Amino acid sequence: MIHLQKAEFLRSAADLSGLPRDGLPQIVFAGRSNVGKSSVINCLLGRKNLARTSSVPGKTANINLYAIDGQLYFTDLPGYGFAQVSQNERRRWGELMDRYFAGCRDIALGVLVVDLRHKPTTDDVAMASVFRQLSLPFVVCANKADKLGKTQLENCRNLVAETLDVAADRLILFSALKGMGKQELLTQIFAHIPNT
Repeated sequence: MIHLQKAEFLRSAADLSGLPRDGLPQIVFAGRSNVGKSSVINCLLGRKNLARTSSVPGKTANINLYAIDGQLYFTDLPGYGFAQVSQNERRRWGELMDRYFAGCRDIALGVLVVDLRHKPTTDDVAMASVFRQLSLPFVVCANKADKLGKTQLENCRNLVAETLDVAADRLILFSALKGMGKQELLTQIFAHIPNT
C-alpha cells in the first residue's frame, strides 16, 4: 500500500541528468501555465504547500519531482502556452519536454490538467497527441469544476471530451479546492502502478 502522506519534494530538474534512474514509475502532470497543476498535486497528497503554487504563470520552468513513499514519483512538467515568456525560454522548455519524453521509460500514466471552464487550447490538444503517439496511457483532469453550475458542468465536460477526443471514463471532473474527483483520479493512478 502506498502512503500518500509520505511525500516529499525531491528536486527541480533543469535537464535529464536530474531525473531519477531507479526505475520507479512516474505519474506525469502536464498542462498549460496557471491551470492549477500544483494545486491538483497538493490536493492528491493532502498537503497545502508541498507543490509550490504561483500567481505568476510560467513560474515552473523545470521538471519538479515529488517522491511518494519510496514507491513512485509525481512528475510536474513545466507549464506551456504562456505568451509572456521569452522565445528562448519557450524553446528551452520545448527541448526539455522533447528530451524527457524521448528518454524516460518509467512513465506509468499521464495526467493532462485542463481548466474545465474553457475549451482546451491547441497546446492541450498537442499534449494529448504526444501521449497517444508514445502509446502512454493518460487521463484528463478537468480542474476548477467547482466554479460551474450543473448545466455548465455537462456542457463544458462534453466540449473538453470532444476537443481532446477522450472517452468519458478518461475525463475526471476535478476541484483542487473542494477535493471533487480526488478519489477518482487516485483510483486511476493506482491502477497504473504495479503491485498496488
